[in-house]
Amino acid sequence: MSNSEAGQESSGTPRAARRVSRPARPTGWKRLALRAPIHLYRLGLGGLFGKRLLLLEHLGRTSGKTRRVVLEVVSYDRQARTWTLASGFGPGAQWYRNLRSQPRATIQVGRRRCAVIAHFLPAEEGGRIMARYAPKHPKAARQLTAYMGFEVDGTAEGYRQAGENIPFVRLVEQ
Repeated sequence: MSNSEAGQESSGTPRAARRVSRPARPTGWKRLALRAPIHLYRLGLGGLFGKRLLLLEHLGRTSGKTRRVVLEVVSYDRQARTWTLASGFGPGAQWYRNLRSQPRATIQVGRRRCAVIAHFLPAEEGGRIMARYAPKHPKAARQLTAYMGFEVDGTAEGYRQAGENIPFVRLVEQ
């Protein structure tokens, strides 16, 4: 059994997080349920989600059509006017790939809409963000890391290691 299989780095030190599997994209009724908040935003009911969720409107990278997805806000900086998001489906998520192609987008938080530009964060910053997020939202952090296919030991180091493998995007208001 290799060190990585045993949950250890090549140096022999125990790893606080390890990848078990990557989530499959939802289909059928699960996809419909995940897309239901989009319809609530369209009905003017986005305020029900407070500041924890936002509606991201972006352009499809091949179609050029407007695409919409509701995402959880990992952190919001009121002074800098930035929202940080994690890609729960990794770098293959359609919204993530679309923003990579065209980083200008529009978001709606509650009833407020604004133009933003996406900045893709380095792995080290993703680790720091996840380590700060976990103590504030322990249940959501456990669910996100488990959903992303990581076993985390619950320590700040474990969440940091997992966060280094989760793509994070910072949206900056224009």
